[in-house]
Amino acid sequence: MGNDLYFKKEHEQVRKAVRDFVKKEVNPYVDEWEEKGIAPLHDLFKKMGDLGFLGIRYDEKWGGEGLDYWYETVVLEECARIDCGGIPMAIAVQMNMATPAIYDFGSDYLKETYLKPALKGDLVAAIAVTEPDAGSDVAALKTFAKKDGGHYILNGSKTFITNGTQADFLTLLARTGDDPGYHNFSLFVVPTDLPGFHVSKKLDKLGMRSSDTAELYFDDMRIPAENLIGQEGEGFIQQMMQFQHERFSAIPMAYVWARQMIADAAEYLKGRIVFGKPLIKKQVLRHRIAKWLTEIECLQQLAYHIVRMKMAGQDATLVISMAKLKSGDLLTEVADGCLQMYGGMGFMNEMKISRFYRDSRLISIGGGASEVMCDVIAKLSGL
Repeated sequence: MGNDLYFKKEHEQVRKAVRDFVKKEVNPYVDEWEEKGIAPLHDLFKKMGDLGFLGIRYDEKWGGEGLDYWYETVVLEECARIDCGGIPMAIAVQMNMATPAIYDFGSDYLKETYLKPALKGDLVAAIAVTEPDAGSDVAALKTFAKKDGGHYILNGSKTFITNGTQADFLTLLARTGDDPGYHNFSLFVVPTDLPGFHVSKKLDKLGMRSSDTAELYFDDMRIPAENLIGQEGEGFIQQMMQFQHERFSAIPMAYVWARQMIADAAEYLKGRIVFGKPLIKKQVLRHRIAKWLTEIECLQQLAYHIVRMKMAGQDATLVISMAKLKSGDLLTEVADGCLQMYGGMGFMNEMKISRFYRDSRLISIGGGASEVMCDVIAKLSGL
């Protein structure tokens, strides 16, 4: 692996702290949270915020730790050791999806009022972009924010919103103009305690069971004009930049999960005697695993290349799109293949592989479907 090529002693200290936290404060409760279909995010995020995990790469002025993208990668890798996908996803929303645009484009007021408490774990955040008729086609969204004096009046709905039933605020993309083109959308910080905000329902999902996902409804909701992030009309562009943080957060999750699934499956195969020999001795299974491990290593090195690009201030959109595409494809293949190696046991809900199988399926869909990643790659490659 050659981890010491990328990570120094200080990185490994952070890694150990996050790993210990996951072991003591998260994994013992995962089964219970999966069963309930929700995790106590206010409590969990407060503990993480107190330890400085949520704001690892954000400026200390706004409650962060002021560290770099390598430290963020360490946190994402270790959060991927949580025994489910729902909790790492909830954490990634707080760190990499709902807060980057406020940090990059928000006023000092928004940073003080929302970013700082989110990084400290005092407020739970959600990102609200997807709508019933606008998923990967973000430009098709209909939720409208109309300027009215010192306020915007918000009407519309959002769906598949992670952390949606618990969020104290949403980073929300809405239309602010009727003209065609991309300069008719704006990003807002929407506090969920204002009149006109409704959680229509908590959604029942195939996987990511411990993550609460909601359908939200806005009925003549008056948002203070100062809650606009950056300039009116620039929200689409800001959100496209925020998507790069979101998509990157899926990549460490993918290679850590894939390795974990393989390690668990290999352990099972060593103890499973079929026709007098452990299943791990079957060449077909050993070769299949060897090929997966090779692809996982390639994905991890691509992730580290992205970190180097980000550290150098380069636009990593193309490579992030490639790595996100590969993450979804590889995870789906490894989860399916590993489950098959368990035979009938793999089909049992008590087995961790069945949870990984369900949870990993989202990586090809959420944060930009694989088909959209292919379109982005084709376009940026000049095809």
